[in-house]
Amino acid sequence: MGKNHKKDRNRPPDVDYETTLRTLQIELVKIERHIIKHGHRLLVVFEGRDGSGKDGTIKRIVEHLSPRETRVVALGKPSERDNASWYFQRYVGHLPMAQEMVLFNRSWYNRAGVERVMRFCNDQEYESFIDAVLPFEHMLIGSGIQIVKYYLDISKKEQKKRLKARRDDPLKQWKISPIDKVAIEHFDDYTQARDEMLTRTSSPLSPWIIVRADDKHSARLNVIRDLLSRLACPETEKHLAIPDPKVVFAYDQAHSRAGLLAA
Repeated sequence: MGKNHKKDRNRPPDVDYETTLRTLQIELVKIERHIIKHGHRLLVVFEGRDGSGKDGTIKRIVEHLSPRETRVVALGKPSERDNASWYFQRYVGHLPMAQEMVLFNRSWYNRAGVERVMRFCNDQEYESFIDAVLPFEHMLIGSGIQIVKYYLDISKKEQKKRLKARRDDPLKQWKISPIDKVAIEHFDDYTQARDEMLTRTSSPLSPWIIVRADDKHSARLNVIRDLLSRLACPETEKHLAIPDPKVVFAYDQAHSRAGLLAA
């Protein structure tokens, strides 16, 4: 018993993470089978600051799911034609069909985040979006699409560290954008935009789920746990679908005042 204890203590620190991740990914496969069998439509939205871990979290969710029934949508800069069209138009074609899970790596909430901060939209366009977004989402929900919205929240110190690592790592060069260069400079502006977005676009039908994401591994595991808890599937192990409430929780205005969101 002493030898085993010593062996466990000396194992690499990521073993527990990898083991837990695999266990949760097995549950995600069960969820996908359930979605396919019953023709469900699931849309998972990921928002957050640059470097908050959206790519990594999404990668772990879809890693072992069927590419035929799972899609990741990460749209680029809108074209002139997009800008001349109904704002939600370019997203509609990517909504989940029957038997599909779709994950948006950023979404229509670009208008309330980067477009708002960087002045890529004017005040009238912003207010028009705010007035339209919840009715739009509620219409989708009424049509049978289940929507889950996650906001990955990180501190200024952690964001600075991750953006530097992104610049220094030749394998992450594809992640670098002009917006990265001013992300830290506009940290407070993004904080203000985040708080306004969360307050004005969270509703009982489509609430924002906050993820405290300074710890990447904890964030990934708890997003998956939370996602499992929100998807009705008799085959899943319910005890695995219990996220840590200190890491993942439904948004409430009091959270900013209580210091639960990065400021």
